[in-house]
Amino acid sequence: MKRPASAGFTLIEILVVLVILGLLIGLVGPRVLRYIDTAKSDTARFQIEAISAAFDFYRLDVGRYPTQAEGLAALVERPEGAARWSGPFLKGSEVPLDPWNRPYVYRVPGDHGGDYDLFSLGADGEEGGEDEDADVGNW
Repeated sequence: MKRPASAGFTLIEILVVLVILGLLIGLVGPRVLRYIDTAKSDTARFQIEAISAAFDFYRLDVGRYPTQAEGLAALVERPEGAARWSGPFLKGSEVPLDPWNRPYVYRVPGDHGGDYDLFSLGADGEEGGEDEDADVGNW
């Protein structure tokens, strides 16, 4: 009883396919991971722009930016003494976290020439850094 020649794959054919898949993963994988990391920094930039726009609306209503003590919460909850506050200025009931699941840093007055600094500490969670560890801010 003979089996037909096309009944299955040989061990060599399977090994060739595995080698090809390994090469593809080795070449494409690092590039895909780099784009994922870059996407987090881009997301942080877009969120900072949206929060900065909310700060501008807050300033139009109240006449000033939130104090350091009021912080980002002033965009979603009326701070004490803000009579003309007509918020919330952000969607939802909370200020969004950065793409690394940490709160954005808000400093008044700003250290980079503006009225305030709003930034994410990047992937490492510390000030400074390079590449994905670099801070992403409104400056």
